[in-house]
Amino acid sequence: MPEAEDGLALADDAGKQERSTEVRRQRALLKAGALQNAILTSPNFSIIATDEKGIIQLFNVGAERMLGYSAAEVVNRISPSDIHDPQEVMERAQALSLELATPIAPGFEALAFKASRGIEDIYELSYIRKDGSRFPAVVSITALREDYGDIIGYLLIGTDNSVRKRVESELNQAMAAAEKANRAKTDFLSAMSHELRTPLNAILGFAQLIDSGTPLPTPSQKRNLDQILKAGWYLLELINEILDLALIESGKVTLSREPVSLVEVMLECRAMIEPQAQKRGIGMTFPRFEIPYFVKADRTRVKQVLINLLFNAIKYNRPGGAVAVECTPSPPDSIRISVRDTGAGLAPEQLAQLFQPFNRLGKESSAEEGTGIGLVVTKRLVELMGGVIGVDSAIGVGSVFWIELSLTTAPQLAVREAERAALVGSEVPAGSLLRTLLYVEDNPANLELVEQLIARRPDLRLLSAADGNLAVEFARAYLPEVILMDINLPGISGIDAMKILRADPTTAHIPIIALSANAVPRDIERALEAGFFNYLTKPIKVNQFMDALDVALQFSRTAAATPAGRAAGEVQA
Repeated sequence: MPEAEDGLALADDAGKQERSTEVRRQRALLKAGALQNAILTSPNFSIIATDEKGIIQLFNVGAERMLGYSAAEVVNRISPSDIHDPQEVMERAQALSLELATPIAPGFEALAFKASRGIEDIYELSYIRKDGSRFPAVVSITALREDYGDIIGYLLIGTDNSVRKRVESELNQAMAAAEKANRAKTDFLSAMSHELRTPLNAILGFAQLIDSGTPLPTPSQKRNLDQILKAGWYLLELINEILDLALIESGKVTLSREPVSLVEVMLECRAMIEPQAQKRGIGMTFPRFEIPYFVKADRTRVKQVLINLLFNAIKYNRPGGAVAVECTPSPPDSIRISVRDTGAGLAPEQLAQLFQPFNRLGKESSAEEGTGIGLVVTKRLVELMGGVIGVDSAIGVGSVFWIELSLTTAPQLAVREAERAALVGSEVPAGSLLRTLLYVEDNPANLELVEQLIARRPDLRLLSAADGNLAVEFARAYLPEVILMDINLPGISGIDAMKILRADPTTAHIPIIALSANAVPRDIERALEAGFFNYLTKPIKVNQFMDALDVALQFSRTAAATPAGRAAGEVQA
């Protein structure tokens, strides 16, 4: 009998386990049913199921809410393609036909083709509501298959994309407005730069003429001229720095990042800065490079950054102080260039305000002039070149401004640069014949300034033309050795006149130097790309102007020796 009792007990346990399993199964089914019902009745998603032919079989609450149809109005009646924009469906069919290299008909096939081939597909098309209104929808479509793999229908899950589209549209409009404002600001700055530089050119140009003319100015006149020149160059610096900062902030500055020799840049900066230091009694030391270092940067901007840091180190130093430039590798692949001075130093609160525009840290009332923009421009330029800038300072000891730039390998020898360097370094032979220079300029003050400059050169004669059309005629008639061309001229522009002369075989060899008050880097680059030999900005710096003229004259002499140049001369003769 005990054995029978044990059997009954085992059977009872098995029954309990079976009942427990069935309870769990029923709960799981209820949960799955509740979950399925929640999905189907969700108001946030449209869920549409079709048969294998694309006729709607299920239309959930979300689809009813989004599209305005009741389920009874669409089930077994229409296809999802009937509630899409027909033009968009046709365009989708054409695009898929090209993409998949097979003809696809507009209609439901265009919606389901990828899904029917087992390709995941999410598309964006417009749904059309029952009342005729429309909205953008993102739809995911999946093929439904039976156990044997045959397609028995399709499931389309869609969401209303109106909010995202509206946000995108508003963002695009805001970006377009910002771009338009940036363009307007750049154009305004370009125009203002030109309008300010034109009178400044006359002020500085004639002041330099008087300062270096014969007879020499009296001591009193000399002091007055020095004040005019000092104020004029300061105003030019302010114009340049404001223009630089505005262009950087508007994203219009273009940099050419290439291998730049630190040795060469340092020598050029030293030649420019040491005379300033000597005038103030400031001692300067520069590093001696045991190996050549090349940084990946824009050569012009590296010079601008270093000259600004060096000039500040001199300007804000103590009398009889010192400036030391140091270069040290900064692992793993950068180099740190430090400019150390023995000035008054900066307090922590001053360091926190150092790179703010127009903030001179209390130096506004000092004897030293400044714009408060230079360091801001310097910082932005360093960062645009992928570098970093920093400063360490101590009151009564001095400051160390440093930048770090990425090192790179030395470039291959640039033949064109070598030829240009040889050209600049060559000397104009003595006893040369009188040579003709054509200046195209409609501003009488600018013309008179250049006339007086050229009058100092007994080897040159000056012709002038007041507009571009006359310049073309004069160039063809006189074949000048060099042409100076203003950009903004009545009639055709200086650029158009230059292109006409470049296209004419008799004048194509003549170097044309742009001489313009427009100093926007973008416009300078475009002018050089268009074919100008050089580009000088007003106000004219006399020494720079004469050097550029000599280079162009030497080029003209070299070009005249070529067969093309000789042929042009023979045509003229």
